[in-house]
Amino acid sequence: MYELLSFLPVNNVCNKGREATAFFVGMILLEVLLGWLETGDLLIKINDGTTSLSAGMMSRLPQLFVRSVEVSSYVYVWNNFHILELPWDSAWTWWLAFLGVDFGYYWVHRCSHELNILWAAHQVHHSSEYYNLTTALRQSVTQQFASWVFYLPMALIVPPSIFAVHIQFNLLYQFWIHTEVVKDLGPLEWILNTPSHHRVHHGRNRYCIDKNYGGTLIIWDRMFGTFVPEDDKVIYGLTHPINTFDILSVEFEYYVYLWQQFISADGITHKLSVIFNGPGWMPGKPRLGDTNDLPEVTGKEVPHNPEWSTLLQTYVHVQFLLVLVVYNNLFETEHMLSQTTVLLITGYILLTLTTLGYIMDQSSNSAVWEMSRCLLMLALHRFGYISSTVPLLVLATEVFASLSAVYWALKCFSKLVVKEKHY
Repeated sequence: MYELLSFLPVNNVCNKGREATAFFVGMILLEVLLGWLETGDLLIKINDGTTSLSAGMMSRLPQLFVRSVEVSSYVYVWNNFHILELPWDSAWTWWLAFLGVDFGYYWVHRCSHELNILWAAHQVHHSSEYYNLTTALRQSVTQQFASWVFYLPMALIVPPSIFAVHIQFNLLYQFWIHTEVVKDLGPLEWILNTPSHHRVHHGRNRYCIDKNYGGTLIIWDRMFGTFVPEDDKVIYGLTHPINTFDILSVEFEYYVYLWQQFISADGITHKLSVIFNGPGWMPGKPRLGDTNDLPEVTGKEVPHNPEWSTLLQTYVHVQFLLVLVVYNNLFETEHMLSQTTVLLITGYILLTLTTLGYIMDQSSNSAVWEMSRCLLMLALHRFGYISSTVPLLVLATEVFASLSAVYWALKCFSKLVVKEKHY
């Protein structure tokens, strides 16, 4: 497979990740089944799982407008500055590329925890208080704009297509380690990054903070002193949970917080420290902060999961599946669409993911936003922007969108009546 991929154009190699979608879905369903058989409970909650998948969808949307920054910067350095071209058919080249990408990822990952400006992007991945395969897809839309620099030294000797194969492999490997179903893997735990090691990385327990950064291998953590084995029960999520399913807040709220901290900091030294020190830093504290200042984890913490009706959960699930179809169709046909059409459909996808977050948060403005979105959905179907090729499905979708718009309009009206009575 590697030999075949090395002959493909770089863009084609990078697009191989899209073909893993069916594998992701199958693995998620298998995890749900195994978890249910073991515990009698669903490991994935609709609100949290939908938020994770929404973040994953958003992280790929920039690819519709700009080429991957990691790959394009790598190709630029290779074309202009490479000093040696390692042979593609040498096993040493492939092993060097494998180790080089994994070593680069270790430092990308570590710096994303130790530099506040990079943590603003990476915290998205840690924001779930659950740990399952959907968490692997909870990615930041901005992370790729910083990670590229760590791989550039490889571009001096390793051809871009080989780099692209390994950067894809490194990413795909990390999908399966986001699970509680797999326990201990014996001797493999010494070399590979495993679910046990990565569970620690996602923990907010004090012993878990800033540990186990590895991608495919755990040897870098062992070498650089950032390894710790899984010990106490791991409590997942951020040290200060965000308690929201609003995808825009999940993606960008920390940037707002960082800006506020920057503005309020005294003097240029403190302002720069806000940006380039760790997220736990405060004046008078070490660069990475003091773990003793973190909230104590008791092991009895309950993830944010507000009660909501089964009917509303079903509604969100159906609407998410519908926008997922639109999303996949957009990536399959974007080369045949005008830039205006791509922008319009992208805007609709972002609006849908946002309003579904409002509904899951039970926000007071969710009704008016969802009513407006359903009307837009109806218009886009009517004018053929997101229509199915099956006429019966077109009719069913339009009926569903119409009924949904009426329902949310009635919700808006009832809130206005209540508000008038209150006054």
